Amino acid sequence: MQIFVDADATPAIAKTLIIKTALRCEVMSTFVANHPIRLPPSPFLANIVVAHGFDVADNYIINAVSKGDLVITNDIVLADAVLAKSAKALSVHGEEFIADTIKSKLNARDFMDTMRATGLLNPNQMGKQARYGDKDKIAFANALNRLVR
Repeated sequence: MQIFVDADATPAIAKTLIIKTALRCEVMSTFVANHPIRLPPSPFLANIVVAHGFDVADNYIINAVSKGDLVITNDIVLADAVLAKSAKALSVHGEEFIADTIKSKLNARDFMDTMRATGLLNPNQMGKQARYGDKDKIAFANALNRLVR
């Protein structure tokens, strides 16, 4: 198993948990972002810097991931592509994306995009993303440990 991290949108606390897990379990973990990520020196940690642009990091991960690997992402479209390659996908909030529910999540995402695009949903009416808190950290740590063992 390898871990791939959609690192541009991953909170620092989650990155730290991934690093600790990678070192403890000796699992290769690659952080993919459009900027350098500070990582401690280790043969189990790598940073791939991709060009800026729409889905460049996602495309790198999709091309690199193999059956049985784990991808850390909040991107539902990326998670769907990862599941199609028989890999696992985990959100930084500790939710494991699974084949049985990913299509309904994609549909909900597309519906919200349509609502925003047509003006039926005013961006000011939408809630802001909640702060990454202790509950998120604990849920993510537990799920990561369960999947990497």
